[in-house]
Amino acid sequence: MLKRIVQLFFVLVGGTLGFIFIPELIHILNLGEMPVWIMNSYAGAVIGAIIFFFATFWLADYIVNVMKLLEEAIVRAPVTDVLFGTMGLIVGLIVAYLIGIPLNAINIPIVSTVLPIFVTIFVGYFGFQIGFKKRDELINLFTLTRNLGKKKEDEDEEVDVKKGKQLKILDTSVIIDGRIADICKTGFLEGTLVIPEFVLEELQHIADSSDVLKRNRGRRGLDILNKIQKELPINVEIYDGDFEEISEVDSKLVKLAKVSLGMVVTNDFNLNKVCELQGVSVLNINDLANAVKPVVLPGEELKVQVIKDGKEQHQGVAYLDDGTMIVVEGGRDSIGKHIDVVVTSVLQTSAGRMIFAKPKLLEKAQ
Repeated sequence: MLKRIVQLFFVLVGGTLGFIFIPELIHILNLGEMPVWIMNSYAGAVIGAIIFFFATFWLADYIVNVMKLLEEAIVRAPVTDVLFGTMGLIVGLIVAYLIGIPLNAINIPIVSTVLPIFVTIFVGYFGFQIGFKKRDELINLFTLTRNLGKKKEDEDEEVDVKKGKQLKILDTSVIIDGRIADICKTGFLEGTLVIPEFVLEELQHIADSSDVLKRNRGRRGLDILNKIQKELPINVEIYDGDFEEISEVDSKLVKLAKVSLGMVVTNDFNLNKVCELQGVSVLNINDLANAVKPVVLPGEELKVQVIKDGKEQHQGVAYLDDGTMIVVEGGRDSIGKHIDVVVTSVLQTSAGRMIFAKPKLLEKAQ
């Protein structure tokens, strides 16, 4: 097949050259009286095609072998060599075409016909060699450009992180809790709030629960989201992606935070710990609440109302106005009464703050 293509190419070239040069060649050689039809350009094309066709019987095999060797060399060559060599060849041919435009305008036969062919071959080969031999420098140039762009993006991203413009990804518990809406209203939370689609699905599932308490909590969460979107001056986006290979919602939140370099906003103690272990930034609403609670120090006196008995024997439980639980040692006998207590210790964690105290009278007796 390849040999037939080479022969066809030779026939076309021979016909073209015969059409252009054979009548002039006969006229220059002054071969005497020649038939009129031989002097015709079309007859010259036929003669040139026949001459070149017979020449292919000697040349076609050599040309085919050379082409096969070239094909094998290209197949063995690395793809980068072929790619950059081809790019250089294309650039060289474009340059040769631009150079050939003024040459074709010159009416000198050799300059307007032969020279453009020579220029095309020479410049095309020169472009191929440049692309092939300078491939490493070109690769380094592209890599440097990409690295500079990536470095710029990383710097911009780092600036956004420092400015607090990270994405804030809300989990189900913090939405149901509702305090996130009040925090957004005060302007203490910056950036964009992201509500994943899988969190919305979990909220919808809770809101459709047969359990009355769960159903009310789910509906409260949906109302809070509606309030944040419509009433508060903060940007809210819905993330409709999902991580199908992960089944748990908390694990999906952590994965999303890693991918988007965002922060998880929660009041779930366990999720808080998982985020810390996996190096994900987390904002715990309970930490914020504990930070703004009035400071209570050991030895401070408080007046509280004992509400119920505690887990341990003789313990009573009271609460501050902000909901902080106070465990009163020996306070079981004072359930329903207002008593003065003395703080003995304070335990503060991401799950909340707990105060341990003793009745003031008991403290004095000791």
